[in-house]
Amino acid sequence: MINRFFYKSSITNFLKTPVDTIFGQMSRADEMDTAATQKYAWEQEIEIMKESLMPYNDEDAWILFEYTIPRLGKRVDVVVLLRERVFVIEFKAGESEFLHNDVDQVLDYALDLKNFHQGSIDRLIVPILVATDSKQYSTTCQLSHYDDGVYEPLLTNATNLGNIIQLVLSENIQYRDYTVAINDWARSRYSPTPTIIEAARSLYLNHSVEDITRHEAEGEQLERTTSYVQQVIRETKARKGKSICFVTGVPGAGKTLVGLNVAVQQESKEDLAVYLSGNGPLVAVLTEALTRDKQAQEKDRGNKLLKKDAEREVKRFIQIIHRYRDNMLGKVKVVNGKLEIDPTKELKDHIAGYGEVENIAIFDEAQRSWDKEHISAWLKRKKGFADFPMSEGEFLIWSLDQRDDWAVIVCLVGGGQEINTGEAGIGEWIRALNESFPDWQIYISSQLTAKEYAEGRVKELLGKNKHVTYSDNLHLAVSMRSFRAESLSNMVHNLLDGEPNKARDVYKNIADRYPIVLTRDIDKAKNWLRNKARGNERYGLVVSSKAYRLKPLAIDVRCKPDTVHWFLDDINDVRSSLFLEDAASEFDIQGLELDWTCLIWDGDLRHNGINWEYYEFNGGNKWNRINKKERKEYQLNAYRVLLTRARQGMVICVPKGNPNDNTRQPEFYNCTYDYLKSIGFKEI
Repeated sequence: MINRFFYKSSITNFLKTPVDTIFGQMSRADEMDTAATQKYAWEQEIEIMKESLMPYNDEDAWILFEYTIPRLGKRVDVVVLLRERVFVIEFKAGESEFLHNDVDQVLDYALDLKNFHQGSIDRLIVPILVATDSKQYSTTCQLSHYDDGVYEPLLTNATNLGNIIQLVLSENIQYRDYTVAINDWARSRYSPTPTIIEAARSLYLNHSVEDITRHEAEGEQLERTTSYVQQVIRETKARKGKSICFVTGVPGAGKTLVGLNVAVQQESKEDLAVYLSGNGPLVAVLTEALTRDKQAQEKDRGNKLLKKDAEREVKRFIQIIHRYRDNMLGKVKVVNGKLEIDPTKELKDHIAGYGEVENIAIFDEAQRSWDKEHISAWLKRKKGFADFPMSEGEFLIWSLDQRDDWAVIVCLVGGGQEINTGEAGIGEWIRALNESFPDWQIYISSQLTAKEYAEGRVKELLGKNKHVTYSDNLHLAVSMRSFRAESLSNMVHNLLDGEPNKARDVYKNIADRYPIVLTRDIDKAKNWLRNKARGNERYGLVVSSKAYRLKPLAIDVRCKPDTVHWFLDDINDVRSSLFLEDAASEFDIQGLELDWTCLIWDGDLRHNGINWEYYEFNGGNKWNRINKKERKEYQLNAYRVLLTRARQGMVICVPKGNPNDNTRQPEFYNCTYDYLKSIGFKEI
């Protein structure tokens, strides 16, 4: 039986049980075969806890060693449940100093329990860091100024841990009717919402999607959609056919998570799957995060693994779509305006034919694949490949069609998210299937008929196709991105669609859980971010890629952030988002998220008191109005992306402008600020 802990006992029994017996039970529960150095530390921790808890021998209290936090795949050294409080204790054996990262670590554990663990939500949470050899220790304790029942981290050495616990318990608390009884705490529901980086890490550690979702609704919808896709894969394999699935979902609903789940958890080792995305920053960040985790896992096991070897393993199932495409291009030639395999360039495999090694390809953001004109011009300009006859979507279907056995394509589709010229939309995939691949089975989300997909013409386009199955199971309706505000995407939709009354009504229902504030001062905005974030929560600046007149605020959109360092590194690295110097655009952050963001709103999208106006800076001395409908949609969608990147809250900074600068006149910004203020966002 798999438990969330290695050892659990009442404090009375714990104090009676020999150290060797407890150690043996923990070792038997350790399926990961923890490194020997950590196991030696367990003995010291057991002895310290016995001494520290001796005064509470007769109390109804509990202790847990190595309590697992499912979402993160990490373990808290010790949890003590005593007098309705939850003590979260992290040991650093042999350490004489309290490192900032270690303090953040124990605080993160406490915040995770407070936010996501049903048995902890209404209790006082006490994070304690024990540097066993330190000469220093806390002499006072205080609750966080956030007033959420989490104490500021307490620091102590081994000798004074008991005194710290006594200090906390000396403060009287008012008894309440708690949601979960203290003796049921260990089996209380844990319901987190992960960032996509955390979710990928958890899947890579073989957690299921159920382990890493917050609510039953989220877990059920992700499991339902994943199971439906897996069933399509099984049936397609059995009949040796070809199938394509179109999965839709509201922003932040977990489409990428479904794709990653299918990619890493195939039922047969022979059935290979690859997750492909044209989103370079997303692929780079996920690859680096999983590579670092793989190295850390091996180090914990006492093994040495070179980074390039860890990265090679990760890249097997997460790849940038352009490399996949270019590899297929190396096998082809154009004959009389049609694409053909060139047998002089590649040997035919007895199973795969001329296709790639994977039977299953998952294409993220399929609506953003390039149209024929765009990819043809790009290949001619960049690769010297003239007269390419297909759109990107058609070529990707063609590539899987080259397999002699079977193939499945999973298209993950976002509505209203096209943000760049040349993006064909989902209608091009359907045209290609109708005209070039009429025998492919099509499994399509019932929501793909909505107006934001192919301008609402999906049913019309598929009207004569006899191989279409519509299913609600291919739509994800519940947003996971913000655990505080599932309605955020609806509010943003109304805000950008010029429906301030509707946006205001939605925001009223989420304001206490998901703060959105306004300012015209960039320094105030940065301070708000720093003060909101705790532990290892991430924050950063986001801007439109057209925000060219923020240079007076020391933000130059032409200076692209290093996305890997921006998303993954700590506050000591100037490239980190936490340093608040580099700002990410919609292209850098699409598909990713932070806990807290500051959106700095430039004059490229302006509200005039009635509707939106769209502008592009000419690079010299003025803004030019954008009139083309398509480019207006790209601009609006850019802000849609930026407004939905924060999981816990955001600050929007609209500059005051400068009456002495023709490119930054106050009227470019004032109406926008007033419009946002009318939604109900508080000023700071």
